[in-house]
Amino acid sequence: MRDLVRRLVADLSLPGVQSFVAILTGLITIVGALYSFTQFMHPSVSTGSVVAVVLDGASQQAVTDASVEILTLQDALVASVKPDRDGRVRQSLKEGAYRLRVSHPNYAAESRKVQVVSKQTVELRMALRPGTSAPLARAKDAITGGAKAVGHALGF
Repeated sequence: MRDLVRRLVADLSLPGVQSFVAILTGLITIVGALYSFTQFMHPSVSTGSVVAVVLDGASQQAVTDASVEILTLQDALVASVKPDRDGRVRQSLKEGAYRLRVSHPNYAAESRKVQVVSKQTVELRMALRPGTSAPLARAKDAITGGAKAVGHALGF
């Protein structure tokens, strides 16, 4: 092995090194050009962004502790985010159609469809109404309302 290394070093000449560097540079240039061409022919996925402002419908104050879910139209969860101190949520998304669902224990759930376009920002104002979006609370309200209706119908 040592003999091989010594022979290679002894046979090295400046024109040989220059030829090696020139060939290597040519190969790197060709590979770079091919990569650029493939990116041009098949551009990366286009993205846009969604900005949602979550507000109390009556006071127009920011609701910071709501849960914002971004779903596909087939209800597959894409992202779940919390609003900042201004009630604002920002999310980059692939171009396409989505549904934003905002829920909070003290408000009725709000849902909106949105179309994301490449390199554009879509802004939504989500004004929440008093009520509840908690499933157990809704079930309790439905049972209580039903029991009151039956009691009223029977004269109680």
